Amino acid sequence: MALIPGDGDDAEVSPHNWGAEQARLYAESGGTEGTTFEGAPCLLMDYVGRRSGTVLRTVLIYGRDGDDYLVVGSKGGSPTHPLWYLNIVAEPDVRVRVGTQRFAARAETLSPEEKARVWPRLVALYAPYEEYDRRIERDIPVVRLRRTDN
Repeated sequence: MALIPGDGDDAEVSPHNWGAEQARLYAESGGTEGTTFEGAPCLLMDYVGRRSGTVLRTVLIYGRDGDDYLVVGSKGGSPTHPLWYLNIVAEPDVRVRVGTQRFAARAETLSPEEKARVWPRLVALYAPYEEYDRRIERDIPVVRLRRTDN
């Protein structure tokens, strides 16, 4: 596993993220504020930019599957994948903050079968996912974040 350098305070908030201000609040509060979006739970994910090599941060709605966290590459129903997704495909080792807890994780895109199993729970967390999925032609990826620093 390639570790992301630093202690988690060095990441740049991705300027392309819908929740840039929320990500800053989340990080600056130590994970006590900015932890939900429209009632859905959110986490912070730090990842390495595939071109820049810079550690970037994004805020994402998450669900759970056992001990793992699930995030959705919906990009608000855009026809293209979010940049964070393209970056974690290139380098799947990430840092995650859920509330006040920080940990290293490995990102893995779910298979179609796995996605079908968890999708209803993710839509229950954030209903717009269902409309995004109907509206666009690309497959919206669901990514498992599995803790690696047990």
